[in-house]
Amino acid sequence: MTAPRFWRNIEQRYRLVGTECRTCETAYFPPRELCPDCRRGGDVVEKEFSGEGEVVSATVVHEAVGDYDSETPYTVAVVELEEGARLTTQVVDDGEDDVEPGDSVEACFRRVSDQGDEGIVQYGTRFRRV
Repeated sequence: MTAPRFWRNIEQRYRLVGTECRTCETAYFPPRELCPDCRRGGDVVEKEFSGEGEVVSATVVHEAVGDYDSETPYTVAVVELEEGARLTTQVVDDGEDDVEPGDSVEACFRRVSDQGDEGIVQYGTRFRRV
């Protein structure tokens, strides 16, 4: 399998698909095989999330390393989805520099990076304020 095809086949890169334990009704992203609370007694199933959520905490990154150093400043936030799962994500679009806890956000699909004319163009989920 080529790298681009492998990249495209990772469902969580394009949809907010996680898991939920039906036993304790806890949602997880990224997906988990076992519920950390219920262990083997948990009934863990795949769950697609709505993409709607609320900022729990946020920070603006001014100094970054590697491929992200040319994109500073950018905002990173912990978002709690309506279904209860929490994830760390980049906040994009207008007003990204003044994101506050309690702000409503929604998932959006964005170009994450590319590796030039011969490389892979990577897309993924980011969040924006609504």
